[in-house]
Formats: sequence, C-alpha cells, structure tokens
Amino acid sequence: MKYKIALLPGDGVGKDVMEAARIVLNALEFDAEYIYGDIGWEFWKKEGNPLPDRTIELLKETDCALFGAITSKPKKEAQEELPEYLKGKVEYFSPIVKLRQLFDLYANVRPCKAYEGNPLNYRDDIDLVVFRENTQGLYAGIEFYPVPDEVRKAIEIHPKMQKFKEIPSDEMAISLRIFTREGCRRILKKAFDYAKENKRKSVTVVEKPNVIRETSGMMIDEARKLKEEYPDIEYGEANIDAMAMWLLKNPQNYDVLVTSNMFGDIISDLSAQLVGGLGFACSGNIGDKYAVFEPTHGSAPKYAGKYVVNPTAMLLSVKMMFDWLGEKKFAEKLENGIATTIREGKVRTYDMGGNSSTLDMAEEVIRNMD
Repeated sequence: MKYKIALLPGDGVGKDVMEAARIVLNALEFDAEYIYGDIGWEFWKKEGNPLPDRTIELLKETDCALFGAITSKPKKEAQEELPEYLKGKVEYFSPIVKLRQLFDLYANVRPCKAYEGNPLNYRDDIDLVVFRENTQGLYAGIEFYPVPDEVRKAIEIHPKMQKFKEIPSDEMAISLRIFTREGCRRILKKAFDYAKENKRKSVTVVEKPNVIRETSGMMIDEARKLKEEYPDIEYGEANIDAMAMWLLKNPQNYDVLVTSNMFGDIISDLSAQLVGGLGFACSGNIGDKYAVFEPTHGSAPKYAGKYVVNPTAMLLSVKMMFDWLGEKKFAEKLENGIATTIREGKVRTYDMGGNSSTLDMAEEVIRNMD
C-alpha cells in the first residue's frame, strides 16, 4: 500500500462519522492500509488512560491519522467513572491535546467555506481559513491549584499581584499563557505560506495586544516582521473581540485568519457557524512531519450509534488529508461530491432540515463524486 493511515474513531458519534469516511475511502479505492487505534473515554474508564501507549506507538508507524470525536468530562466526574483501584491515582487529560503536544502538531487549520445550496449558510460567499496555534498559549496546560509557594513567590514580584496578596493559595487558581517567538513565527509563516500557495488575498492576525501586551504583543511583532516577505498579500490586524463582531458583519471580507490557541478556538467555532455549524467544520492538526485530521464537533453521546449526524465535517477532513498528502485529484473528486450533494439537496441530515442518515449522506457523496 502507498500509505498507512491510522483511524481513531474515539467516542460517541465519532464512530458513526468514521464509518462514513471509511465507506467513501473504499469507494475512492485510495491506496492505503487503515489501522484502527484505541482512544477515548472507554479506555479512560478501563485503563485510566484515554490515549494508551500502544496507540502512540501505532501512530509513529503511520503517515497520518483520521480522528473521530472525543468525550471529556470535568475532573471530579472523570474520577467517578474510574474503577476503584485507579481512583485518585491518575488524572484525565484530553487525548487530542496530548497528540498535538507529542507530535508537535503546531498548526490547527480550520477551513470555513459556504457551499452553494446549504440552507444553513449565513452568506453564500464566505470562504475563509483559520490558522490556530496548537501547542502553546493557554492550551499548553500549565496550571496550578492550589498555588505552590514557589510559584506564588515568583509571580509576586509583579506589581499587579499585590491586590491578590491576601488571598489564600487554596482559593486561587493560575493558568500561564506562554508564547515563544519561534511558536509565533512558525504559525504565522504557515498562514502566510498557505495564502501564497492558494492565491489568497489577505492574512489577518487576531490578538489583543492593547490589553495582553506581552504575549499578544509578541505575536503582532513577529507578524509585522514576517509580512515584509509577502508583499503581494494584504496584511491586517484585529482585536479578538472586534473580530467576533466583524465576522458577523462582513465575513466575506476575510481570507486567512491567524491567532493563538484560545482565540483560535473561539473564532473558528464562530466561523463554522457562519457556514452551517459544526456539522461542516473540518480541521487539520498539522506539524512538519505528521498530521491528524478531525471534525471539530464533539462526541454527542445521545446520538451515538443512531447514524443521524451530518458526516460532512468528517468527509471534508478526509479531503484535507488528501491535500496534505499531495493527492490533489482525490481531494478534488471528494470535494466535488460533497459540493454537489449539498447543492442538489436531495439527501440531507436532520441539521439541514432532512431526515437522511449519516451513511445515506456518505452514499450520496459517492454517487456525486463523478
């Protein structure tokens, strides 16, 4: 086989949409070996590890991965679902966040495109891509509760900590938002290179440097240096709060947006809703050597196994995988099938006002691929 691809269905409807993806991949006769890996809530409950070491080793032997969806619960609820012998001995972590860290998948790429005929489109002329830094910022996961004395002593040198001086350490929680110049530079370069390669007219950096001066300020500083290398691409800057407003007002004006982890999480979901919601929201977690492609919706446990959810986000994630592998003909063929299915509207899942199943939608995409 030309490729080895890991399939990680995960939890809930992740298994349903992965089945839809597999049906389409088989119909395309894509030259790949598919290897299923264990990931998700059931392995947390059985083993105290939602990302078993065997799965990490499996991924190291593959070219890339397709991921379905994951269930995550708050700390206390996660502990309650463990067997007695594991309670209090392990802490839950997000498997997808850990994958991003382990494989240095620093670019989270989220296309948001309005396909003609989608009754859920906010406008029909939206076609933007969000580049979200994936390994630093708040999602690096450096948090403290209660706050250790050593940490407290270190940050109390900052004058703005004085107003918290009398608050007990067990009544305070701290998250650190960490940026590095290299982290900023490489996500910005990824966005600019994408714009250049795909003939996009503009790149807009979305941050909040007027308030979060040091971290957002570093991102803006690096962007202003880098933009000089791309004179043919229009460069813009926007505060995150203003961007939320402008995306509702004039989403058609934006092309490529690039930002840090938390802000990217927010505006990519907002952008997804403009083109139909999370049922259409594909993404790629992309590094220099490996990539994991996934729909951005959750596991939706109440719908698991009912095959009612929209598989389009998963199928568009497959299309992204083809692009990343350099298989442009497969990418074009699949996207044509998706676009035709949406435009004709003969088969629609419940979110689009129809009553077709997840697999009905996949079969219709196959019929329309040619």
